[in-house]
Amino acid sequence: MALMACRTKVSRVLNSSLIEKTGFLRTGTSVNGFSGRIMDDPCRRIGPFSCYSSSAAAVASNEPRLGLGGFEVLGLKDYYEYRKSLYGEITHKALLVDVAGTLLVPSQPMAEIYRKIGEKYGVEYSETEILNRYRRAYSQPWGKSRLRYVNDGRPFWQYIVSSSTGCSDSQYFEELYHYYTTEEAWHLCDPDAERVFMSLRKAGVKLAVVSNFDTRLRPVLQALNCDGWFDAVAVSAEVEAEKPNPTIFLKACELLGVTPEETVHVGDDRRNDIWGARDAGCDAWLWGSDVHSFKEVAQRIGVHV
Repeated sequence: MALMACRTKVSRVLNSSLIEKTGFLRTGTSVNGFSGRIMDDPCRRIGPFSCYSSSAAAVASNEPRLGLGGFEVLGLKDYYEYRKSLYGEITHKALLVDVAGTLLVPSQPMAEIYRKIGEKYGVEYSETEILNRYRRAYSQPWGKSRLRYVNDGRPFWQYIVSSSTGCSDSQYFEELYHYYTTEEAWHLCDPDAERVFMSLRKAGVKLAVVSNFDTRLRPVLQALNCDGWFDAVAVSAEVEAEKPNPTIFLKACELLGVTPEETVHVGDDRRNDIWGARDAGCDAWLWGSDVHSFKEVAQRIGVHV
């Protein structure tokens, strides 16, 4: 048992180290229920997802495994078998899921929506100009609060919209703001998500959403009829902590009644999702690299779909 514990600890150390050595992900801007993450294509294996291989993939490769302190580092298969021995044929007792870019993606490019809705309010910028201005505005520090998304997030998004389009018309903002609470604005990244999540819950795996979002997240999930898939929702505007702050992951674990060590988080942002979850003590898989579908997530956990 002492040897197994040492091997497991060494494996985690190397896994963490590999994350730092596997290239750079262009995270872009986060989707938080209004405009959409700036991604090349969140549902295909192109763009930022092709820029690096994950730590899990590196450990699972056929390359010679490293040794630390005289011990062989456990491979991915060995690690999963070890976890199954702890939890009874599943590797984790709970799954945390990121929303924007993982569970949901915007149905239309942000700049296109800003321009189309804005035309009747006098917005004249091209989609390219809107996108560039959006990126500049989003990258600036938000000085009014340590959190971007406080309650409904209106002050932050008013700043983003006016900076991106040059239009401060309140009616324009409200129409745009409301659009991103509707089912028209979003769709599932993985069409099989519901079937997979039901299989996971049937197998005893608890599910929660963990998202940097304002309070529109719950209405968005309801509009897409997926709010009933989850046992808990941890949204930054309510928790008052944004990923990668470990607090939001710990809150999700608390809501589910599990420990971080029993939990795996899946998300598409290396910094917010992977580093944040690992800092909280959770396992973490990068969407688009470690896993490409929720069926693959279930298979890794040990649940047949």
